[in-house]
Amino acid sequence: METNKNYFFQAFLLLIISAGAFIAFKTVLPKKLLEQTKLESKNVVIDSLLLDAIEEDANVENDELVDEKDTLIKKVITYKPNPKSGVKYTSENFENYKGYQHIIPFYEKLQQLEATKSGNVRIAYFGDSMNDGDMIVQDIRRLFQDQFGGQGVGFVNITSESANSRATLKHEFSNNWKTQSYLKVKKPIRSFGVNGHVFFANDTLNPTWVKYKASNYKYLTQLDNPTLYYGNSTNKEAMISYVVGKDTIYKKLNGDNQLNTLKLADHLKSVKVNFINAENVPIYGFNFDDGKGVHVDNFSNRGNSGLPISIFNVGMMQAFNNKLDYDLVVLHYGTNVLNYGSYDYSWYEKRMTKVVEHIKQCFPGVAVLIVSTADKSTKYDLEMKTDSAVVPLAMAQKKYAVKSEAGFVNLYTLMGGNGSMVHWVEDIPARANKDYTHFNYTGSKEIAKLIYKEIFDGYVLFKTLNKGYIVPKRKNDSVYTKIDTTNE
Repeated sequence: METNKNYFFQAFLLLIISAGAFIAFKTVLPKKLLEQTKLESKNVVIDSLLLDAIEEDANVENDELVDEKDTLIKKVITYKPNPKSGVKYTSENFENYKGYQHIIPFYEKLQQLEATKSGNVRIAYFGDSMNDGDMIVQDIRRLFQDQFGGQGVGFVNITSESANSRATLKHEFSNNWKTQSYLKVKKPIRSFGVNGHVFFANDTLNPTWVKYKASNYKYLTQLDNPTLYYGNSTNKEAMISYVVGKDTIYKKLNGDNQLNTLKLADHLKSVKVNFINAENVPIYGFNFDDGKGVHVDNFSNRGNSGLPISIFNVGMMQAFNNKLDYDLVVLHYGTNVLNYGSYDYSWYEKRMTKVVEHIKQCFPGVAVLIVSTADKSTKYDLEMKTDSAVVPLAMAQKKYAVKSEAGFVNLYTLMGGNGSMVHWVEDIPARANKDYTHFNYTGSKEIAKLIYKEIFDGYVLFKTLNKGYIVPKRKNDSVYTKIDTTNE
């Protein structure tokens, strides 16, 4: 009995000493523990190129960009008249940079579409988990189609990790597809598609299939012109089968070209496509659109930093562009890069500058728009505050937008800046999830409106500067903010 008392006394004394030591050392501990350590990867999917870049950056000094950073921040960005339209936006300082001048080719196509009521405009929206399940993109698509027309969900993968959470299309597939993704594989068996994936139906024992069903969403109530995209193959036995009405239709996959297409029908409500003897045929996905108005393809991948785009095969991308004809590429990244654990993003800036250069090779004549990281909250001294890495990352994103002559949307400031994610999470109704990183459906709609307004405001200003055209009012807008149209 006496021994038990001694053990109890010793344990109690140790507890008192530990508590005292914690209080004594608390003042010298960092407010955010381990904030400068290497990437914390638990529950975070990160692409392989980002991991390589982080490891490489850990061994390289980045002091050479310090002076350039200060120079760029103080720089006034001036523009020359666009060679086609003659339009020239006013000069901008770095702080307020939007770069509308660099997306004039996209605005010219919108203007042509609006004036003639014919033709189409296409946007490739590359993103990460922020756009998972068509989040944000689905509402940007709808806003464009409200204003300029167009129907269809655009390009869709064969398989998708977010299929169950996507409301704009019911998407099912067999579990025996062989998949390679540019997040994990640097040298694929066959070139990646524009979606960053390549799929193979190599299971000869079990049926390999994919099924799509239209939703009840506005402009998405049918599968318009369902068209399969697939690559070159010497396999002459490959075919697909699908049912239309009471008829089962068989079609050969003639893989004679680098990129091939096969249209199934004009309009369907749903379709299940079986792949027969299709071993080693690279399959990329299906496109659904009515061929007019505006179409927006969502190419989102959880864990994507944007760096994998650098390994796109230029020839294959140009083949996709010849068929899909992109006018604007949107890069919406940052969520995963924020987990890097440093405030120096010069390494990311340099690499993403090269990514934009590569995009312009892949899609000649395309305009590029950078959407910055949103706010993200982290716990400091038991209080949720803006993560210290958010502003440095947004700054690096703006810098590579300026350097690569791309448009820029500062999502961090648009949503309210410092501390805004806390409000988005804790306001009623909540607009973001309890991870203080991702938006919910309510918040995603609001974010889509903010991004769309930035793009559309640039278009309104373009129309004003391009004399002889009437500036349109956005449909379904009760309030329209006048824009300063002063030109140099």
